[in-house]
Amino acid sequence: MKKILAMILALVLVLGLAACGTAQPTDQPAADAATLKVAMVTDYGDITDQSFNQTTYEACKSYCEANGLEFNYFKPVSDSDADRVAMIETAIDGGFNVIVMPGYAFANAIKETVGTYPDVTFIGLDVGAGDLGEDFTVPANLYCAVYQEELCGYMAGYAAAKLGYKKLGFLGGMAVPAVVRYGYGFVQGVDAAAVELGAQDISINYAYGNQFYGDADITAAMDTWYQDGTEVVFACGGGIFTSAAEAAAKVGGKVIGVDVDQAAIIDGTYGEGMTVTSAMKGLGATVNTMLAKVKAGEFEGGKIETLGLVSENPEENFVQIPATTQFAEGFTAEDYAALVAAMFAGDVKVNNDITIAAADCATVVTVNDMGNLK
Repeated sequence: MKKILAMILALVLVLGLAACGTAQPTDQPAADAATLKVAMVTDYGDITDQSFNQTTYEACKSYCEANGLEFNYFKPVSDSDADRVAMIETAIDGGFNVIVMPGYAFANAIKETVGTYPDVTFIGLDVGAGDLGEDFTVPANLYCAVYQEELCGYMAGYAAAKLGYKKLGFLGGMAVPAVVRYGYGFVQGVDAAAVELGAQDISINYAYGNQFYGDADITAAMDTWYQDGTEVVFACGGGIFTSAAEAAAKVGGKVIGVDVDQAAIIDGTYGEGMTVTSAMKGLGATVNTMLAKVKAGEFEGGKIETLGLVSENPEENFVQIPATTQFAEGFTAEDYAALVAAMFAGDVKVNNDITIAAADCATVVTVNDMGNLK
């Protein structure tokens, strides 16, 4: 009996050592189509908003279709943190293990879910440290991207002034950091062009609507701007462009879009040729880059990354203006390429300090700062 017990013990020991010998540490493995399921959750709008939601949805859908991955989107029933959390959890309960979320509105929902689901990969677009709070530590399963809005704002402002517009406007949504950076970059771009042109008669009406949608009150304010001679307004804040476009349509005015190329929706709804340009963030490029990393097992979470210029080639950057820009003799596509090259090389610098006043961003341009319209 003792011999039998000794043999059994020896056999168990050998098998245990063999099992230990085969356990090897591995890097994060590349995901396959059977295990990777991507969900995009809208902030509160729909996937046809011609802005953050639609761009993110289309990028996710296109990437997943091209790579044989399962994809779906989820829309919260209202604009609340609780409903955004509910949709994230609904997606996870459905087996989705990569959650893509566009917009700063997701900050609280992210904080409530990332720690609960450590095996799920979270990708936040345009969600920054200021949104998440100084006491929040970004965990390894979360990647957030923010953008240098001041750079594409600068491009849009520079283009508008070079194209000959002298009376401009900036209509921001709420004065959150991203919107302020857009506005301050816009002022700097207009000012730089004015200096090059030797123009002393360029002015900017500067205001915030204190909301991210247009309404009768803001449209009335835009009516006053356009009727007083404003030629083009940079409408920067989600759906607030509707008020600028409605007022512009009455007098043949122009607008500048934001976040994505808004020419299709603005021109298609309010009048052909209304959109001079758009200051764009590379949401689609970010989605493609991050999903490719997840699929390859190279996801790098635990950080908030600021994205801007990565090349002197305009189309390769995370901030830019679109090919639909109304290029003309004063500002051609070649001029735009030269501007981007100069910015990438550091020859053109844009201040991102949002603690100063809008007027402090200009040297020769007059800035009429009107604060909040509502």
